[in-house]
Amino acid sequence: MSAQEVPLEIDCPSVKAKLDAGDQFVFIDCRETSEYEAVKIEGATLLPMSEMAERVGELDEHRESEIIIHCHHGGRSLRVANWLRQQGFSTAQSMAGGIDVWAVAIEPGMLRY
Repeated sequence: MSAQEVPLEIDCPSVKAKLDAGDQFVFIDCRETSEYEAVKIEGATLLPMSEMAERVGELDEHRESEIIIHCHHGGRSLRVANWLRQQGFSTAQSMAGGIDVWAVAIEPGMLRY
């Protein structure tokens, strides 16, 4: 699939399937530290949206990799995915619905806030 064909959003079940299959991708949690400390998805790395512009260099080695970003409800991650695409990360995607939908659809019982 070419970069132009990669949708801007991916649903939670598709992300879970990638994790379960051991697919190689960069999974970023763009929420703030306090949110991450309260509840997180295993395998996601915290890189807050508020620090993204100054820390984007940390992602340079993953420029050609699949990158999936999540937040609380999907708004911040959508903005981050759009911004990353403008920075040349052409396959960056936002996990639609964020960790809130994940808690309902994938991990019932996960803390919701």
